[in-house]
Amino acid sequence: MKTKFLAFAMSLGLLFASCSSDDNNTPATVAPLTGIESIIVGATTTFTSTTTGGTFTSATPAVATVNATTGVITGVSVGSSVITYTVPNTAGPVTRTVTVTAIPAATGEITGTFTANKTFVYGNYTLKGVVKIADGVTVTFEAGSTITCTKTTGDNAFVVLKGGKLIINGTADKPVVFTESSKTPGSWGGIIMYGDAPIKAIGGVTNSTSEDGNALPYGGTNAAHNGGSLNYVRVEYAGSKLGDGNKENNGFTFYSCGSGTTLDHLVSYKGADDGFEFFGGTVSMTNAISYGNTDDAFDWQDGWQGQNNSNWYAYQTGKGNYGMEIECSNNDNAFWPKVTNITLKRAAGTTPEAIGDIQIDAFQFKKEANGDYSNIIIDGYANYTEGTTTYTAAACKIQDVATNTDQVNTSKIKMTNVTITNTGTNILGATIGGIPLTVAFPAGQFVTSTNATGASLTNGAWSTVDGNTLLK
Repeated sequence: MKTKFLAFAMSLGLLFASCSSDDNNTPATVAPLTGIESIIVGATTTFTSTTTGGTFTSATPAVATVNATTGVITGVSVGSSVITYTVPNTAGPVTRTVTVTAIPAATGEITGTFTANKTFVYGNYTLKGVVKIADGVTVTFEAGSTITCTKTTGDNAFVVLKGGKLIINGTADKPVVFTESSKTPGSWGGIIMYGDAPIKAIGGVTNSTSEDGNALPYGGTNAAHNGGSLNYVRVEYAGSKLGDGNKENNGFTFYSCGSGTTLDHLVSYKGADDGFEFFGGTVSMTNAISYGNTDDAFDWQDGWQGQNNSNWYAYQTGKGNYGMEIECSNNDNAFWPKVTNITLKRAAGTTPEAIGDIQIDAFQFKKEANGDYSNIIIDGYANYTEGTTTYTAAACKIQDVATNTDQVNTSKIKMTNVTITNTGTNILGATIGGIPLTVAFPAGQFVTSTNATGASLTNGAWSTVDGNTLLK
């Protein structure tokens, strides 16, 4: 009996000893996280705990990232994310939620001439008057900003003078938009940039005077001129005359700008003149959309010779003239621009800008125009009837004898991999003195196909207006 009692007592001792051992190994509880739970995009906050040795993680890094060791949280986009703090050999992790809110939009008026560097943070600004960036000055706009002018306040435009720089840091989802409050085409002067790259204007001169109402000189010898960097920018409802200017402005106008200038992902939307116009220079443009502009989608003169142009897209609707109006100011030359991946579309029912001025072709060459163009889609440039006369539209129109003789016949105009649909004819010469101009491209200079891909652009906020995509 004593032996059984002793065994029982020993077993109880082992049991108590076991329980005591389990209590000593119970994992510690992690102290709660402390810190501010709300930040704006781009700002930071920090979560901390008195329990050390742990690791922080974010459930949604696309909303908020967190430094694994310090607990510093950075807001990435609007939303909320659970932040977890885990310490090894403890009862379990603790969590807390951080909410990321939008950056408050700044406001203010943009006017006068900039004589010192200026950065406009994300905001909604008012443009008033003909604003200019002086020589040696840089003005920067951050992504997502909107700059609005009002026609009733008088002439409005944004002008980069020679030596000035405009830096626009838009993104695909946060473009920088310049617009006009009434949404009426032709309500302001758009973005105008001057440089000192080479030009060849009428008479072969290397300097000329702008026709935008500013009446400023342009042209020079600095082929690498740098007027800044325009990325993901949309200009809406431009094309207004400035002062006593004898010609309307465009969405974007480039006077002798150089190859050091970056023009990428630009949109010219519903202007009352050209979408984009180049007056000489060496600048190139990539990923550009001209939508609903009442004159030409793309236009140049004065010996523009940009070499690295690609992904140009035009959609003409309502009123519109040429898809591309190409000229060289009556100067025969041995240089020319190069553009690849082009889409030119004309919506059914689109008419020329003015009655009696029959401008209905996709590519129009005149005044010694030339160039190398490849991978092209042309669609919808149909014949046009006005009164009792039906006019033939062409994918390629040659307007004068000199251009035909000096450019076509000497292989200075090249169009290859061209897919043409719903268009009157492929090649046409103007009727001069009642006699049609006979145009015959040398072998390999005008080559059609059925597999051109045209412009390759990814749709996003930059190419969407009022919920509607501009890529048709």
